[in-house]
Amino acid sequence: MSLLPSATEIVYALGLGDQLVGVTFECDEPASARRDKTVVVGGRDTSGMSPAEIDAYVRDQLAAGQDLYTLHAGALAALAPELILTQDLCRVCALPTGHVTEALDYLGCTAEIVALDPYTLDEVLATILTVGQHTGTQHRAEQVVAALRQRLADVADRVAGRYRPAVAVVEWVDPPFTAGHWVPDLVMAAGGRPVAAHPGGRSMQAGWDQIAAARPEVIVVAPCGFHLDGAAAQAEVVAGQLPGIPVWAIDADGLVVRPGPRLVDGVEALAAILHPGAAVTAPAGSIRRIA
Repeated sequence: MSLLPSATEIVYALGLGDQLVGVTFECDEPASARRDKTVVVGGRDTSGMSPAEIDAYVRDQLAAGQDLYTLHAGALAALAPELILTQDLCRVCALPTGHVTEALDYLGCTAEIVALDPYTLDEVLATILTVGQHTGTQHRAEQVVAALRQRLADVADRVAGRYRPAVAVVEWVDPPFTAGHWVPDLVMAAGGRPVAAHPGGRSMQAGWDQIAAARPEVIVVAPCGFHLDGAAAQAEVVAGQLPGIPVWAIDADGLVVRPGPRLVDGVEALAAILHPGAAVTAPAGSIRRIA
């Protein structure tokens, strides 16, 4: 059972889709996961809310000690999973491990719980190996990681020796947040130099003046929870706040903010933005120039 979208992607990458019994309402890659599997974690539909409204909702819920996600205990008990993949990285991103443990104790379930909490790109790749170890697919996991590392090496070769522009990745616009965790690693791997960033740490709120003071030469807007169209709408705000700087939108949920195999797609997309002459191709429909 997977309680976070990135773990679902890892499960399918390891050829274990048929063994997956439960997912969350956000598990949309592959699309069949949410369509064919039992949804065991629900949450509020924020698609009609503005970034400021979403931020206020999240802050109010957390301040009140309320969860952003709902674990459907009945569905969990009926599925009787042997392994549950979850996280403690971010309460805004998924249900934390402790809440799952409490539910299992209450239900009398004995599933093994594995928390996937990467903070860097290397740690993201290591989580694939972790899932492989816990599912008896270690060899397949090693093959998947080796292929991903080869693609990273190919990008590195293509951007080697080129000027590294200063890149600010904005993960939210109202209020503005600048990227942390593995995102600065993606920028580095793509041939950029991350600024207004927090490598290996949490994304942080920042004023527009602070972002400008970091003197970015390119801004990439990658709002958590949004694909390309939503990112493009938020990028329009960024372009208005930081005029004169090239602004790009990227499919954030697909390529940047979920710590799974498609982060390497994200590196390729960023390289296509930063080094258009390096012959690195972005996945179709993943990036858009805004300003």
